[in-house]
Amino acid sequence: MAGGKLSARQKMINLMYLVFIAMMAMNMSKEVLSAFGLMEAKFASSNLATTDRNETLLADLERKSEEKPEEFLVPAAKAKEVSNASEKFYNYLETLKNDLLKKGKYTIDPETGKLPFEAMDKTDILDEAWFTGDRFTKKGDEVMANIESYKAEIRRILGEDIKYKKALESFNDLFNTDKVPNKDDKKIEWLNYHFQGFPAIASFTKLTAMQNDVKVTEAGMMNLFLGNVLTDAVSLNKYQAIILADKSAFFAGEKFQGRVVIGKYAKVPPTGLSIGGQAIDLEKAIDSTGAARLDFSVGGVGEHEIDGKFTFLEDGKPLEIPIKGNYVVVPRPNSATISADKMNVVYRGVTNPMTISFAGVPDNKVQANGAGLSRGSGMGKYNMKPTAGREVTINVTATLDDGSKVSDKAVFRIKDIPKPTGKIVGQSDGKLPRNNVEIGKVEAILEDFDFDLPLTVTSFKFKVPGQPSVTCSGNRLSGAAKAALRKAKRGASVQIFDIKSRNSGGPAIKPATPAVIELAN
Repeated sequence: MAGGKLSARQKMINLMYLVFIAMMAMNMSKEVLSAFGLMEAKFASSNLATTDRNETLLADLERKSEEKPEEFLVPAAKAKEVSNASEKFYNYLETLKNDLLKKGKYTIDPETGKLPFEAMDKTDILDEAWFTGDRFTKKGDEVMANIESYKAEIRRILGEDIKYKKALESFNDLFNTDKVPNKDDKKIEWLNYHFQGFPAIASFTKLTAMQNDVKVTEAGMMNLFLGNVLTDAVSLNKYQAIILADKSAFFAGEKFQGRVVIGKYAKVPPTGLSIGGQAIDLEKAIDSTGAARLDFSVGGVGEHEIDGKFTFLEDGKPLEIPIKGNYVVVPRPNSATISADKMNVVYRGVTNPMTISFAGVPDNKVQANGAGLSRGSGMGKYNMKPTAGREVTINVTATLDDGSKVSDKAVFRIKDIPKPTGKIVGQSDGKLPRNNVEIGKVEAILEDFDFDLPLTVTSFKFKVPGQPSVTCSGNRLSGAAKAALRKAKRGASVQIFDIKSRNSGGPAIKPATPAVIELAN
């Protein structure tokens, strides 16, 4: 720990580690525990003071960002992000300290405001909460996850800017959680090395010291952002990469074409602005950055040009800067594509209507094919008449404006037409007069079926209790069936079953469910 000129804070940290080592070689005396307590109090006091300074620095940056946004807006935004991330992690460390006090049943003296340093000698509080065998507990994993999350957030805020490289290196060193070699030169996890087996006051002090690291990091970042703004003002960092697209809308699969230039907004107020020959009200159009906002009705579907000019006063003479650009108008969507993932079903033997389209591609450049699929009438309309198999795949190919092709596919399950319901005189059960049954028409009805598919009954069987069943052709009772019906007693239940039917030009239909009728007379 020697070598070089150390700051007072680093000397304090080094002293803490020396005390750690000393505690390994001696019994934990009250004096040693009190030393940790005094050290924790100093860190806590430093944290309060640093918090006040950080708030002042942040307020100064925010004020400067309003006065000189071109110089301080970005640094102030980064400082705010650092402040939020640091506060979140600082508060999390505070919850760990509170948990330690609660589990150890330690209370702060209400008169002195101090912890019971000499009584905080337990070593099993965090050992049981954070460690199990050679692994972390769920809580231990949570602690490491929060540390890594804070580190990742600070790295994201600083990014890859070369100006922040040294600050990032210092931050990574300060919050280095790599494995650490123990006294046997065996590398162990960072969390084990710093917290396992230590008395409660040592762990509590370590957490406060880590909070101090957070506050010091925050202060360093604030000063970094404040100290770099003058350099930024004369460097290319004050310029922006501005993308100038050849058009403001592109179709899927189309190549993006445009230019990237380095520039920045001019704060010089223009004396005139016109678009398409129409003068624009400067008071409403120019924002705080010097940019002009355009607000006009677009033309019809297709590509359109923007033609105008900016007028400035330079050397007492008007200077015109041409405005050139274009934009693309695409049709406003008026329908949504909604599908039930488990309901991709088509029925065998019927014409299944389908709508097939490819987003952003006209219908005449979309091709779809599949077994039994044919073009229908209308934009994107198709008809599917599946035959053999249990599945059918529909492949769709679209040709983009640049001639390239994209494709997709969907798989549909093929189902047979469901079993129809057998009926006579519109009833499948219940009571009917004998005469109604004798002259009634037998039907096979597809109830709750999505398609209007009329079926013609070709044959059925008729059964009267105590008599043999009679096979009938067509959809009405034969003479033999009528004779059997006349012999049936009042209240008897007659059955019409094995009802066979067909659809013109369609596949075989399953026999309908039987109809059971009680004779009312």
